[in-house]
Amino acid sequence: MAAEPTLIGSVQRALHLLDAVGASERPVPAKVLARTVGLPLPTAYHLLRTLVHEGYLSKLDDGYTLGSQVGELRRRNSLHALLPRIRPVLRALRDEVHGAAYLSLYSDGDIKLVDIADGPTAPSADLWVGVHESAHATAFGKCILSALDADGRRDYLSRHRLADLTPHTITDTRVLEQRLSQSDDVFNDREEYLLGTSCVAATVRAHGLLGAVAISLPSRRLGTAQPQSLRRAAQRVSRALSVITI
Repeated sequence: MAAEPTLIGSVQRALHLLDAVGASERPVPAKVLARTVGLPLPTAYHLLRTLVHEGYLSKLDDGYTLGSQVGELRRRNSLHALLPRIRPVLRALRDEVHGAAYLSLYSDGDIKLVDIADGPTAPSADLWVGVHESAHATAFGKCILSALDADGRRDYLSRHRLADLTPHTITDTRVLEQRLSQSDDVFNDREEYLLGTSCVAATVRAHGLLGAVAISLPSRRLGTAQPQSLRRAAQRVSRALSVITI
């Protein structure tokens, strides 16, 4: 007979509280939640405070509602469900240009790498510095920064230092702003993130989502990357992402 799984009671109770809040169309008071879930009121308050602190619930004057983190989980789940449609686009781009392909998105004020299509003949770049810290030095980061409004870009740059990653990295905000104004949807980096590696990227836009599709290549092959290939891939990804509800 199989052994009973080991369960964490506090996690179960917190999830039951989330379920109870999610099942109501109106804010739910703590006393009602405690009674619904079958918890002592002090225990319910303790769990509710934790869930509010972590963003899974919000506390209003008349009770608790689902928090912003729940919406973010829904969005991420929608994105994960679309990966089977997005990954073939990245693989086709990889095979066309013989370079690793990437999808990144702008979310919660940061730039996040969502997926990579690489292979033995198209290895991905060594991401030795976090993507969220190196937008100024990557092609997909520049695509996204250029598409932000002035306030959004100013906010991002105020929170992220222009780190000097290679001798080619732009570390002056004025120079970066000038570079960002020189193109509308396709950007490159020439060994700005990693010596010996260059990237080209095109902007992705879809119903409140902003991102970029990029390829990385040995710098000697940068000239073989055709902008139209990036644009086609970005358009296909944009169409796939357009079904996500934000």
